[in-house]
Amino acid sequence: MKKLFFVLAFAALFSVSLSAQKCLPEELAFKVKREAFSNSQMDDYAQWMTDYLGSRLAGSKQGARAEKLMKEKMDQIGLSNARIVYAADFGKGGWDNVKNYSAMTAPYYCSFTGNPKAWSGSTNGLVKGEVVLIEAENEADLEKYKGKLSGKIVLLPPAGEYVMKFEPLANRYTEEDLVELAKDPRPAATVRRRMGMANLNRVINAMLLEEKPAVIVSDGGVFNVPRSTSSSYKAGDPEPPAQLVLPVEAHGRMVRLIRKGVPVSMEVEIKNEFSPCKEIRNVIAEIPGTDPQLKDQVVLIGAHLDSWHGGTGAADNASGCMVMLEAMRIIKSIGIQPRRTIRIALWGGEEQGLMGSAGYLRNYLMDKEKKTKEFDNFALYLNMDNGSGMFRGIYLEENDMAFPFFRAWMGPLESLGFTTLTPRRTGGTDHVVFQRSGLPAFQFIQDELEYDRSYHTIMDTYERLSIPDLKHNAAVVAWLTLCAAMDDNRVPFKP
Repeated sequence: MKKLFFVLAFAALFSVSLSAQKCLPEELAFKVKREAFSNSQMDDYAQWMTDYLGSRLAGSKQGARAEKLMKEKMDQIGLSNARIVYAADFGKGGWDNVKNYSAMTAPYYCSFTGNPKAWSGSTNGLVKGEVVLIEAENEADLEKYKGKLSGKIVLLPPAGEYVMKFEPLANRYTEEDLVELAKDPRPAATVRRRMGMANLNRVINAMLLEEKPAVIVSDGGVFNVPRSTSSSYKAGDPEPPAQLVLPVEAHGRMVRLIRKGVPVSMEVEIKNEFSPCKEIRNVIAEIPGTDPQLKDQVVLIGAHLDSWHGGTGAADNASGCMVMLEAMRIIKSIGIQPRRTIRIALWGGEEQGLMGSAGYLRNYLMDKEKKTKEFDNFALYLNMDNGSGMFRGIYLEENDMAFPFFRAWMGPLESLGFTTLTPRRTGGTDHVVFQRSGLPAFQFIQDELEYDRSYHTIMDTYERLSIPDLKHNAAVVAWLTLCAAMDDNRVPFKP
């Protein structure tokens, strides 16, 4: 009998929840769409955030410049209390690349497009010499190199074998894809086991730090586009050797020549600057709430402002920042007074481990292990960080209680192709920080376009952006944010 009562009570509660959610008037949806599509600032934001702000590596001088300029932009839009705030201590410190040149000079000359590893050191001016390829299957094979690599140009073995792919470089979800994506995967979920990784690469890196070569050359990236990555430097450590990442085409050419007995020479010049940056920061602003009962509750929208250093961080993640900024501008422009406070947070240090969003949780929502009043007033978080592709729906992170809210709110968006709600989880970006604490935080389903090809590479520039898709995304964010800010109820926390 108790079990039956519980089932009936739950059904009644669910029914009330379904009926309680109401969509805002179509007239307001029209205003949001008109502002988003007829008066869009997206193209200006896109050029400003990529061409003008440049790369925004965590801790770098360019990153600090971008934070200052973003705060000024928020002021220009008319957002309230725009500020740059401390998020977390940063052990790596600041680093900026100021010069980068590399070429093969024998058996013939060929300039290369390389990308220095972040937080790696500089060469002693222009260094020239024969390239030494490290060939080792175990630690014993490394003995022949010890004491012989100081001042040399060292070529690490290939990280993997290039395999030609036949999938398109850009694609959009089909209706069949979205139907499949909407299915709940939980009944068939399995536990994945992680395989242990060989430590040979760690042993090689440790040996090279002792040997002090002139430059260490590794591979990363395809289509002659090097990827961005970093060395394991911490502020206060001795400056590591210069480290250069070449795409597999350039790296592989030299490896194959050397293995055929052909001597290979290079010339490389890298200049990097270290600076005493000790913290990660976020850039935050608001549209204050007006309802006496609800104004302290916060609808949070965000994206990460930091990027890697090779390109201009266009798809990853200037695209998310400009969508959130434009959504705030749209809401301000149509003049609606939200009941709850709407806050934008552009996170620092996402690429170094979700540091900005984790700092926000730690500094504002948690007092050590205890939840603060701001935690209790958390209404919703919407995040963007999967390139510039069109939003097709939203991952609801197994929060079944969120379905009736988004189902009610998304009516005016269905004509834009925003149709899919999936209980599935997705990871790898800032919403995860809030999800882990049970807070309602969500990431969008996006068309992939060229994201997997370009993110974390030097080709992540303005050209990777689809401005029509970004306009669409800003309209979606503005609408859902308004719905969450105006609804009588809010999405429940996970139990």
